[in-house]
Formats: sequence, structure tokens, C-alpha cells
Amino acid sequence: MDTAKIDAVGSPGPTAEEVCRQLERILASEEFLSPDRGRRFLQFIVDETLAGRSEFLKAFTIANQVFGREVSFDAQNDPVVRIEAGRIRRALERYYLISGQDDEVTITIPKGRYVPHFEYSRCPQTLVLPAPEPEVPENIQPVSPDQPKPTPRPGQMQLRAFLALGTVLAIGAASFYAFHAQPLPVSQAPLPEMSAGETSQPRVVIESFEDGGSADAASDFAHGLRSEVIGQLTKFADILVIADPSKSNQQNPVGYALQGNVQFDGDRIRSVARLVRQSDGVVIWANNYDADLRVRNKLDIQADVAAQIAGAVAQPYGAMFQTDADTIARQSQTGGSDVYACTLAYYSYRRSMNSQSHNTALGCLKRVTERFPESATSWALLSLTYLDEMRFRYKLGTVSAAKPLDLAASAADRAVTLAPNDARALQSVMLVSFFKDDIAKALQAGAAAYAANPNDTEVAGEYGLRLAMSGKWQSGCELISNTVNKNAGPKGYYEVGMALCALMRDDLQAAELWSRMSDLQYNPMHHLVLLSILGTAGKMADAKQEEIWLNANAPELMRNIRREVSIRLQRPEDQERFFKGLRASGLVVDTASAE
Repeated sequence: MDTAKIDAVGSPGPTAEEVCRQLERILASEEFLSPDRGRRFLQFIVDETLAGRSEFLKAFTIANQVFGREVSFDAQNDPVVRIEAGRIRRALERYYLISGQDDEVTITIPKGRYVPHFEYSRCPQTLVLPAPEPEVPENIQPVSPDQPKPTPRPGQMQLRAFLALGTVLAIGAASFYAFHAQPLPVSQAPLPEMSAGETSQPRVVIESFEDGGSADAASDFAHGLRSEVIGQLTKFADILVIADPSKSNQQNPVGYALQGNVQFDGDRIRSVARLVRQSDGVVIWANNYDADLRVRNKLDIQADVAAQIAGAVAQPYGAMFQTDADTIARQSQTGGSDVYACTLAYYSYRRSMNSQSHNTALGCLKRVTERFPESATSWALLSLTYLDEMRFRYKLGTVSAAKPLDLAASAADRAVTLAPNDARALQSVMLVSFFKDDIAKALQAGAAAYAANPNDTEVAGEYGLRLAMSGKWQSGCELISNTVNKNAGPKGYYEVGMALCALMRDDLQAAELWSRMSDLQYNPMHHLVLLSILGTAGKMADAKQEEIWLNANAPELMRNIRREVSIRLQRPEDQERFFKGLRASGLVVDTASAE
């Protein structure tokens, strides 16, 4: 199969032989950061496409052939193929930005599909005559992906990188062509201009990772690990990542330096990372990561260590947010309207979960969205804060359920319009859609949020909860378990999800243990979960104590049990299993609950 293929603009595309050579080049490159199964994934879909079987590239086929899943595999219940496809897209983007800028053939995987696309990065000179490159007009605008792409000319290296990222540029008039200068090295690239709303966001300077003065292998690993850490950290919209230490602002009150060291001892690797506050040099977080090259390959280790570092440093309730919360969040209590201060006010509220902290966060986010209406993060957090007036109303003391849901939906729509691929914006859409009973939309948004940043434990945990409570217990509980294992906050929040997972599989001992490990003061619904577990287990004395607590502290919940359970557990059979435990404890829940 050596005949030329036809690309999207009708020109001869790469031959099968050229595509195979390009695939070999990608898989052999250290800059293509993908684990073994991701490489098998890419090899499989390219081979199948070249063999003329692209119509069979469905999630089920890939899961069966690449991941060894059984014939019972359910793509809706198990998002593994979608998630892996997203990782490969990002790995290809990184490869073409770093090592593949001069490659003749580009391989991409269009979003929403598993069939790869092959095209020349630049057309052969026999097809395109060189021509002067006029300047780009100022009114250049992006166009729909369905519109034909202009044919790139030789020398347009940065344009090829953008094509690898899937970004399509168009020209306002047919006579103009896109032109980009040679990209600057990182050390020379100017920092992006910050908006007023970003000025207090924490800046993380990624210093060079030392190699301990050992072999070249350690130096290469240190370099690759640093690059991978930068890529992982940039997925967190709440922080600003600075790859060039010479550009850092030492006077910035919210600045950190991430330092690293790599040492080899035979086949063993030790990676050390620490986060240093620039204002006073205090080390606020540090950790070691050990790995064995006889068990895992270098790229897998780099990706895993970088993910752990990024998560520990930048995730909600992580090292930076815990350090900044006490100092910066005070701005929100005195009328401040800074994006980062309000972000911290939100996470401070989620830890304490009381009406005072809720009102503080809500007021701050309202002000900041008025001052900085283009801040997608602020709109997303405002949406979640409104939504909490419904889902945590028995803890917060709010009374109306309809208006907060409408306000949350409006803010979530604004967030995802501003940043369609932002994990926090997609998280807000997921939660709003779930409580509006649009489960398909909720899970679609959750999958997209998780693919955008799997290191964000809040996204992973909330997506796991929505999967589980919509009846997809296996995949949902796996995500919840991973989140708990990473010590994700708020403390005790995801443990109640583990309790539900154990209850649904009839492991009552584990269910009670997880339930008592959850923060029972966080939400009266946690007590209701424990009551159902105790009733199912026949522990009537303990169940009575929970019932007494609920009647004293959440009487409205006790009058609306069926409604509150049904808006969380979507399947009637799951609801009935929960109600069965409540009935066994002596409660009556057979009639429809009052609003």
C-alpha cells in the first residue's frame, strides 16, 4: 500500500510507507511521552487505518485488542479508551512542538474520533512554488474545523506545531497566508502579559533538575522529568508556570521555585523534588520518588513521577493552596476582589463547610466575576458555590433549591463558554447537569474534565462520584479510590463515596469503616449514609443514635429523605438498596417526600 493518500485539501497525502517511517520516528523519540499501552494504542490505530479497517476503530475494538478487555466492555461505563486517546493527543502535540518541528509527516488524532489523520507538514516543493510571505493581517480569526485548511509552505515551523495541536488558522482574505517567525528558545521567550485578575496567582518557577553529577542517563532523565513536570503543571489553571528561571519575579509575594534532583544507582532511580517559597526560602513541601528500570521504562517513570509532583503541589488543597490560604484568603473577607484570593476563599469554605464561609466565598466570587468577567475559573467556582446551596442546604441552612440551581447553571455556561477545555469549567457543567438530571451530559463533561487534567484530584473524585451514583459503580469507585489514596481534600469528603461503593457490593464491614472515616459533620447526608449501612448490618442501637442525631440536627432532611436520595442515586435499584437499610433501622420512607 504505497500509493499516496489524499489529504483534507485534496492534495496527495503521505504514502503508507511514509506514515510507517514517521510512526517509527515518533515511537523511538524520548520526547513522545507515552507509556507502553499508549504506544500500542497509537501503533494499532495507525496499522488498522493503513490496512483499510478504520471503520472498525471503535472504543470496544480498541479496548479489546489493545487493553485486553473482555467482550462485556462498556464504553459508557469505562472511559479508559477516551482517556488514553486524550493522553496520546497531548503526547503527539508535545512531540511535534519539541522534536518533530522539521518532520515531513504529521500524525494527529482528531478529537471525538479514534481514526488518525495523516498529512504532510509541508508540501513537497514540486507541488508548491516558493512565494514571498506577506505579514499576517491583524483581523486573522479562527475558523470552524470543517473549513478547508490553507496549505502550509516551507519554513512555517510554528504553524506546523499549531497544526499538530489541532488549531486551525484561517486568513481573512484568500490572498493572505499565515506567517510565524522561528520560535524562540524558552530562555529567550518573553513572559505573557498578565491580566489584572492574574496578578496574585502563584507563580511556580521550574528550576533545572540536577543530575547529581552522575552518568549521562541521569542528566537525560532529569531533563525529561523537568519537561514533563512543566507539561503537567500547566494543566492547572489556578497557577502560572514559568519555565525560564531568569524571568521570575523574586519580589512577587506569591512565588515559588520547584527544584529537583535525580540520581541513578544501577537500575534504580531516585527523584527528589521540593517546593521553596521565594520570599523567604522556606521549603514548604518535599518528597522522594524511587523507581526500578527493570520493572518500568524510563518514560513511564517520568510521566508517573511528574504527575505525582504536579498533583501534590498544585491540586486543590495541595501544598501551594494550603500555604497561601491563611494569608491571601483574608483579602476576600475585607472586600477584596482578586481572582486568586477568591479561589482560596472558595477552597477555605469547602474545608469548613459553614454558612459564614459560604457567604464569604459567594460574595467574593460575585465581586470578582464583575471585575474580571473573562475569568473562567471564577465563574466555575461561583457556579459550584451556588450549587452547594442546593446539595448542602441542610448543612448551610439554605431553603430554596430551584433558584440556586438556575444560577449555578448560568455561571457554569459562562465558564465553559470562556474556556471550553478547562477542567474546572467542565467540572461545574458536570455537577450542574447531574443535579438537573441530565446524566448523559454530566458524564460527558466529567470525562472531558478528567481527560483535560487527570492530576486534579477534585475533578477525578467528583467524576468518580457521578459515575458511581449514576450506576457505573466499577469505574466510579475505582476513581474515588484513587482520589482517596492521594489524600485529596476536603478531608473525609470522598470517604463517604467509598462507603456507598462498599454498601452496593454488600461489604458492610468496609462500608461502616469508610462511613465513620468520612467527615460526619460535613453534611447530614453522611449521617444518612451511615444510618442505611447500620440498618442493613442490623446494628440497631448504633442506628438509633444516628436517627436521633439526624432528627435533632437535620429535621428537614428527615422529611425529605426520598427526594434527597433520588437526586443523588440515579437508578431505582440503587435507591431501593439504600432505602432497604433505612427501613431496617425503623424509618418509614415508602411515601413520596415533601418538597
